[in-house]
Amino acid sequence: MSLLNRPFAYTKLEMEEPEEIKHRRARFLIYKSLQQADISPRKSRPSWLKVKTNKLKIRTRKRLKRLRKTILSTISAAEIGLHKQFISQLKALKRLFRTSQLEAPVIVGLQPMFK
Repeated sequence: MSLLNRPFAYTKLEMEEPEEIKHRRARFLIYKSLQQADISPRKSRPSWLKVKTNKLKIRTRKRLKRLRKTILSTISAAEIGLHKQFISQLKALKRLFRTSQLEAPVIVGLQPMFK
């Protein structure tokens, strides 16, 4: 039984002309674009409830962002204050130890008043 006698049998195609290839490709692209246009959802106005919820989400995002910024700035300000206090305490301790080391030889070098 030969292949040509059967329905839906594959036959070897002859070489097509470049003009026919372009024409077939153009038809295919037009078909595809029409098919996608049919599938894509229609753009309709969103419901008022959706609009309200979106606006509310945006507003809450802005508030949370502002709150986070204030908290971070407060924390950083507190850290800076603590850092300044700590540095000043260290400086005071350094001065205390430095003066005691400088004055110690002076006290030892004094002559006792009573023998």
